[in-house]
Amino acid sequence: MPRFSLLLALALAACSGDVARFAIDPAPVARAYPDRIGTAELREVSLPQYAADQEIAAQSEDGALRSNPKEIWADNPPRAVTLALARQISQLSGATVIAEPWPLSDLPARRIEVRVEQFVPTAQGMVRLSGLYFVTPQGGGGGDLMRRFDLSVPVQGEGAAATVAAQSEALTQLARRIAQLQ
Repeated sequence: MPRFSLLLALALAACSGDVARFAIDPAPVARAYPDRIGTAELREVSLPQYAADQEIAAQSEDGALRSNPKEIWADNPPRAVTLALARQISQLSGATVIAEPWPLSDLPARRIEVRVEQFVPTAQGMVRLSGLYFVTPQGGGGGDLMRRFDLSVPVQGEGAAATVAAQSEALTQLARRIAQLQ
């Protein structure tokens, strides 16, 4: 049995060599805005199923969303998007934004929730990121904020790497809007 397990592991390792993994990794940004958020817990970002899947999807000319099993995300997309947004909002504003669950003993002043309706590379060479975000004070008391966003970023080049770069830029643009509460 151990010999069979070793052969199976070697066969699986050989097959996985052709898979390209891409990270959602927006470029670092400098502080650009005043802190209007304070401390906030960012709930896991809600993504459409095609954007939450491991394979990277893109819209084809016929409008269908297609993916290639050899081009996948390096991390679970909802987790990666959530962590990238938290980092970018914090860097842009100086706020302390941390992905849930909140690890600090002092509770956050606010909670941020992002619901993405579309996060798709279109057949026209653009990445479209649209949806809603909410900023609410912990414990109620009013002051809730809800904003829609609809962002488009051109894909510069061909292939999955260019698509992922445009998706990362779209997340940076969303982080800018949230940091400014726009």
